[in-house]
Amino acid sequence: MVDRRLFMITSLLITTGIVFSYSLSSYVVLHFDYSPYHFLIRQSIFGIAAIVIMWSIAQLDPEIWLHRIGLTLFLGGLGAMIAMPFLPASLVSEVGGASRWIKLFGLSLAPVEFFKVGFVYFLAWSFSRKLGHQTQMSLLKEFQRFAPYAFVFVLVMFLIAIIQKDLGQVVVLAMTLLFMLFLAGSSFRFFLVLIGAALLSFVFFVMTAEHRILRIRSWWSQAQDTVLTIFPESIASSLRVESFEEPYQIGHSLNAINNGGIFGAGLGNGTFKLGFLSEIHTDFVLSGIAEEFGFLGVMVVTLLFMWMIKRIFTVANRAPKSVYFLFSIGVALLLSFAFLINAYGISGLTPVKGISVPFLSYGGSAMLAAAIGVGMVLMISKTLKEEA
Repeated sequence: MVDRRLFMITSLLITTGIVFSYSLSSYVVLHFDYSPYHFLIRQSIFGIAAIVIMWSIAQLDPEIWLHRIGLTLFLGGLGAMIAMPFLPASLVSEVGGASRWIKLFGLSLAPVEFFKVGFVYFLAWSFSRKLGHQTQMSLLKEFQRFAPYAFVFVLVMFLIAIIQKDLGQVVVLAMTLLFMLFLAGSSFRFFLVLIGAALLSFVFFVMTAEHRILRIRSWWSQAQDTVLTIFPESIASSLRVESFEEPYQIGHSLNAINNGGIFGAGLGNGTFKLGFLSEIHTDFVLSGIAEEFGFLGVMVVTLLFMWMIKRIFTVANRAPKSVYFLFSIGVALLLSFAFLINAYGISGLTPVKGISVPFLSYGGSAMLAAAIGVGMVLMISKTLKEEA
């Protein structure tokens, strides 16, 4: 039987995202002279479609359709990302110097969002066939076993981080890959080695792009006073950098959170959405929720999100096949890392990475792709073993 609680929680999060796409988009509506219901109508269409798709996928037979849908998303998303640099400008949307969207039938779809779900399925399917908990395996053997996946990931990293200039999505995929690899049977020492390699790669990508260096320095100049208090002064002085002007987005985000207090200003009564936080209904939706519904509102949304993740973990824990287990875990990791990276970014704990909040941020591609992922987990939930 389909896990109805998971379906209802996800649908409630989608509905919450629709409400805030209307409440938080008032300035954009006025600035571009849109209809007052422009974003509400568009997000409602995507939201209803996401719920219908999620429930429809849940009714399918996982023995047949999980593999078909998973590989289609993986190969189709990969092919679309490879083709994007060669498509005419009329078919590719460019925002902020990055081309990440393909225009189809009047809509802009981001292939990377659908690819992420397909990538998780590819890893789950391949790991369940090739890997396993093997004792006494040398580190060299583990590297040889991991080499094909490293090649695929390097290709993906090039397409997303270099071509699309989207390092945030690479971070999400890298963290998901590492944890899925560990759960599939790799040793803890190999897991630590890969984390070290991932950190070095992250530093390399930051150091090779001036705008990323400036973003890190700007963030560190604001966070250093808190962090460096735990170090001796001799060390702290060498790590301290000159003060940068606080990034206006982070400054306004923190002010919006502070303005919300415990109970918030009320739905529609936020002020920082009025041109202070640009596109607040997308990447900074949590700041908007914090201002209008306060700490309690953010806590309710977070608890709903945690409940959804818990239900996905329950499906994974009781799944009868390793591919089902790994895929469900992978979907939960994708959603969790996206939520955490966004939450840390809008609160100034880490640099902002441009990662949307699953089901809450405005945007059709991310919502539809996440709904497909949860729908596939719901499909798996019909095969669960009975609880003891």
